[in-house]
Amino acid sequence: MSSVLYDVPGPKAIARNRILAVITALLVLAGIAWVIWRFAVTGQFTAKKWELFTYSSIWALFGEATLNTLAAFAAAAVGALVLGFLLALGRLSDHAWVRVPVGWIVEILRAIPVLIFMMLLYYGLPVVGIKMEPYWAVVIALVAYNGSVLAEVIRAGVESLPRGQSEAGYAIGLRKSGVMAFVLLPQAIRAMMPVIVAQLVVTLKDTALGFIITYHELLYLVKLLGSNAVYGSPLIPAAIVGGSIYVALCLALSYIARLLEKRLKRQDSALTPVDPMHHPVGDVTDTQLIGLQNVPDGGSGAEGGGFGRLPRRPR
Repeated sequence: MSSVLYDVPGPKAIARNRILAVITALLVLAGIAWVIWRFAVTGQFTAKKWELFTYSSIWALFGEATLNTLAAFAAAAVGALVLGFLLALGRLSDHAWVRVPVGWIVEILRAIPVLIFMMLLYYGLPVVGIKMEPYWAVVIALVAYNGSVLAEVIRAGVESLPRGQSEAGYAIGLRKSGVMAFVLLPQAIRAMMPVIVAQLVVTLKDTALGFIITYHELLYLVKLLGSNAVYGSPLIPAAIVGGSIYVALCLALSYIARLLEKRLKRQDSALTPVDPMHHPVGDVTDTQLIGLQNVPDGGSGAEGGGFGRLPRRPR
């Protein structure tokens, strides 16, 4: 027995893989233990550095910063999805005067780093007399970059579908817009859902870049609290708390995406048409049914193959 991509490992290979897995796990645990030891040696776990987090007002600030992070992420996620769909449709256009310019726009937006985009919007626009709030600079930069990435994801998903899908849509009288909206895009989105969710997680984490342009999100608060000399500059404790919130938000987003994916799969299974050719007629085999195709109804005995009257297959 062999796999499609590689040969199934034998006993020696399995033993070797297990040994490598154990060694890797031990190295990871050793690295974590070393980091914790260094934190303890440098006094990062002392009560003075953690005293700041015993005040309710500090946690209120964390709540406000979390809401600011989610506000920027929500607007950026919706905008990136909309922009991604529009750019993907442009990239899939049959008209070169649409497809080529949109392709250049996608490549340019993907090439500009998100941080540079934010700084250009926040620090560059005032040079030409346009002042932009940090929130909108963060959102627009995230929409531009992640929308261009999602456009390529959706385009790749559509082009990976079998040609017969679009031909079937044209065969029943749909125009290209109908084929794209009702046949290709739904399948492409389902197929690319893990990649889309992964890019949305990147969008959520990239909101942290807003602290450079003074947007009051989680990382901005972590930096602010970490520079408080009265409490011993608790940068590491603040980073641990802020990082834990980021991890919780990303896990929650991934969990919601898994629920959505399972729901879409259940809908697909519920809408899958039943193939009548797979339904057996009693204990009659397919070969016997083929032999009965030219027998008139009611045929029996030698003419009917000895099976008596059999129901017709649905056409």
